[in-house]
Amino acid sequence: MLSATLPSLNAGFVLPGDPSWDHARSAFNLTLDQHPAAVALPADARDVAAAVAYARAAGLRVAPQGAAHNQGPLGNLEGTLLLNTSALQEVNVDPAARRVRVGAGVKWERVLGRLNAYGLAALHGSSPDVGVAGYSLGGGIGWLSRKFGLQSNAVTALELVTADGTLIRTDAEHDPDLFWALRGGGGSFGVVTAIEFEVQPLDRLYAGAMFFELDRAGDMLHTWHELLPEFPEELMSWASVIHFPPAPFVPEFARGRSLAIIMAAHLGAEAEGRDLLAPLRALGPVRDTFAMVPPIVLSDLAMDPLDPLPFRLTSALVDTLPVDELMTTIETAGPALTVAQFRHMGGAIARETPGAGARATLPGEICAMGLGVVMDEDGDAAVRGALAEFDAHLRPHRAGDYANFVEVPVDASAFFTPDVWTRLRAVKATYDPTDLFKGNHHVPPA
Repeated sequence: MLSATLPSLNAGFVLPGDPSWDHARSAFNLTLDQHPAAVALPADARDVAAAVAYARAAGLRVAPQGAAHNQGPLGNLEGTLLLNTSALQEVNVDPAARRVRVGAGVKWERVLGRLNAYGLAALHGSSPDVGVAGYSLGGGIGWLSRKFGLQSNAVTALELVTADGTLIRTDAEHDPDLFWALRGGGGSFGVVTAIEFEVQPLDRLYAGAMFFELDRAGDMLHTWHELLPEFPEELMSWASVIHFPPAPFVPEFARGRSLAIIMAAHLGAEAEGRDLLAPLRALGPVRDTFAMVPPIVLSDLAMDPLDPLPFRLTSALVDTLPVDELMTTIETAGPALTVAQFRHMGGAIARETPGAGARATLPGEICAMGLGVVMDEDGDAAVRGALAEFDAHLRPHRAGDYANFVEVPVDASAFFTPDVWTRLRAVKATYDPTDLFKGNHHVPPA
């Protein structure tokens, strides 16, 4: 039973037993079974402040949730108010200043078309369904990151409700330590209600995908890996092996097929892009979509699913890619390993810039990720086995982790250097000394 009188919110609260309870507590990953004490549905920042004040009075912790991605690290939500910010949907684009302000519930899909109309592009990731706020708080690796760095460092201001119920705006001049911590340090410091960030001028780029038959996957991965030292920062490339389901969201030519794929975005002329990728094209792709395109094409390039699904995931930042060992796992696991994906890192991702946030850079040459969709208990066992083997091959080459790809509760100190972790805990102690807020990768107060 909740021990304090519920405040009046425009959208209200959802409690266990209510008809909409199962929907309200659900996450994008359908393997999760979240059981918070209640779910708050604020309509604006004032509602968020009222919900935080209620939780504090009722002796509950607060776990913010926007687009409901990366909820697994929250773990047990007993005694926790799940604060769903999905109704905060303001989008404001200032093309002259190349700046965007969005509410905490906004997904990238609502931003990218507006930017495209002005010849602008954001540092978004692979899925337009992901929320801008959560993605940015955790770092943010996208198609333009080797040139422009992590999305967290493009953030210029955040508005949030702190543990005492105050709505504040933080930037480089106002509460600068908090501003630093929020840019890559996660959601443990308050409930973000709005976020402001810079975007890049970009009208056209050379981008697309080459699809290969599955039996060419090893050749494709070897060739791609050998090319990486030659690729300039203007080129971001991802290599994947995907077992596509026969589902409507999959492009018709790929439905039900298993394919090896090179996806890339090049900030430059078509001729230069073609030269850089020529050794891969020489392998004979069965489909090649590369062309000079507007940046909005990048939002769907990875063909990520937009609807919730049950999955398990492992990932690592690695210094090198053990292609032969990973190919053995990919071939043995078959469809149990739905996606094996490798993203080229380095460039601006590895280079710290003045005034950067808590997650200023990420280590490693490659971000490796394995994902398996889980449909039943037997399938779950097969997925777990395939991911464990995939992870075992990566372990000797591990350089670190990318928090937004870590889907289970872990000690978040491993994501940061000791000095950064000490500073994050000090900021937490200043703004949330009683540990009211439960971020998906938790930072405890000093």
